[in-house]
Amino acid sequence: MSTFKLALAQMPVIGGRVEENLRCASKYIAQAAAAGAAIVLLPEALDCGWCHSSALTDTGSIPDGKACQHLREAAKAHHIHVCAGLIECAGDQLFNSAVLISPEGEVLLHHRKLNELAMAHHLYACGDRLAVAHTPLGTIGLMICADGFAPGQTISRTLGLMGAQIILSPCAWAVPPDHDNHQDPYGQLWLDHYGVVAKEFDLWIAGASNVGLVTEGEWSGHQCIGCSLVMNPAGETALHGPYGVDAAGLLLVDIELRAQPLRGTGEPE
Repeated sequence: MSTFKLALAQMPVIGGRVEENLRCASKYIAQAAAAGAAIVLLPEALDCGWCHSSALTDTGSIPDGKACQHLREAAKAHHIHVCAGLIECAGDQLFNSAVLISPEGEVLLHHRKLNELAMAHHLYACGDRLAVAHTPLGTIGLMICADGFAPGQTISRTLGLMGAQIILSPCAWAVPPDHDNHQDPYGQLWLDHYGVVAKEFDLWIAGASNVGLVTEGEWSGHQCIGCSLVMNPAGETALHGPYGVDAAGLLLVDIELRAQPLRGTGEPE
């Protein structure tokens, strides 16, 4: 059994302000380490912002690009696992990617988003990988935002079959500017898709979303509103972050990972 503290950084992300966003990420990494967290989960596309055109000029490679190196150095400096979403330049393609970095600053997982929304296809290529990492804390899987509601929860279920005990998901959850959270509370989509997989595979799923305005693309004017979420292996909510374009903050939750049996569908009928 492994027990540790997970931090979710519900941080502001400003489209096109890469240096500022990376400094903000470093601040949350330091705060998470000071709070005793073993892992800090940061949002999707935290360098450029989701669907922002700065990705065409301001991105680098993984693991050696500027943004990834910045996070690797922060992880090593504070001796903490860091999971974060970054836009990746690979040859003539851009990927909406995420990494899991060890406390020694090494990239343990490198995921490229598979279930990207159609409106982002002009910018990001389709992902090409899915994996888990066996760490001293437990077996960790990685997905990004809409990967969580791929048809039939294909991606999260596959990570479960691969032995993931916790799935980490950098996210950018946004609502229209006229959204009324009192009449239509945000988050049921994620509760439904996270909960059923968490319970079926006896695992944890954590999604951390940024806060702030979407300033480019089809969703320009939408608001990223946090509501970061952690579901436990019973399919119950262990943490639900505050809602709002200004609801920045560091959230903490205790994670308990039990040894997992081998998984599969058994003998054919």
